[in-house]
Amino acid sequence: KVLVFFVATILVAWQCHAYDMFPLRMNTGYGARTPEVKCASWRLAVEAHNIFGFETIPEECVEATKEYIHGEQYRSDSKTVNQQAYFYARDLEVHPKDTFVFSIDGTVLSNIPYYKKHGYGVEKFNSTLYDEWVNKGNAPALPETLKNYNKLVSLGFKIIFLSGRTLDKQAVTEANLKKAGYHTWEKLILKDPQDPSTPNAVSYKTAAREKLIRQGYNIVGIIGDQWSDLLGGHRGESRTFKLPNPCTTFSSSFTSQQSSLLPIYLYVIRCVQIGALASLYVVSAVCQQVM
Repeated sequence: KVLVFFVATILVAWQCHAYDMFPLRMNTGYGARTPEVKCASWRLAVEAHNIFGFETIPEECVEATKEYIHGEQYRSDSKTVNQQAYFYARDLEVHPKDTFVFSIDGTVLSNIPYYKKHGYGVEKFNSTLYDEWVNKGNAPALPETLKNYNKLVSLGFKIIFLSGRTLDKQAVTEANLKKAGYHTWEKLILKDPQDPSTPNAVSYKTAAREKLIRQGYNIVGIIGDQWSDLLGGHRGESRTFKLPNPCTTFSSSFTSQQSSLLPIYLYVIRCVQIGALASLYVVSAVCQQVM
């Protein structure tokens, strides 16, 4: 019995410790550093929303991120997503209030010039520096999104820009959009920083879509580079299209506190499961001794 209990205890300790060796965990976000994880795998897991809540990309992935952005793959990925949005749209029967909702930063306007000067995502996001860059109004268009935008306009869809930018940036945002080639839109919705009812991006964009639906708009498509652009309710009859974001992804579906506690929940559940299994081993051994 003592031997069985000893073995079971070792099993519990090993299984709980094994959580620290989960192979997709790295030295940022939710993980310890593991050299076998490749940067392409990290990026895929982030885009699929399997890794989230991190503040920077892994330091060892800076060069890979630069190569991804300035090579052919980033544009190819963006093209594929936008093409799928267009293929979906062209098969729809367009009605007067059918609408595509676009995010702005990282979706229609590129923020790569900003991240190029700030480590391609290895530096923590600085909202003050980012606002200074936004206020210059020089963000270029993401070329594949601009192509898709023009096609959707020609099909007769209404275009609504829904951004986390604040109301004080309306003039510079309108000017930047036109400068980049986005010549017409139905609405430009920016965030009121004084509104306490929408504390995070998901709740803000959900509330904005709810208002659009009440106004009679039929949201048939949502295009964004952040999961917070796509999650939440009041999406109408839409399909969602996630564009690549190689430099940063903000936590969206969880609050920061919930995100930081999620691994602990999983850890505790795993240990309880293994502990219960070990107890069964001990009970089984005792029963065999009695019999």
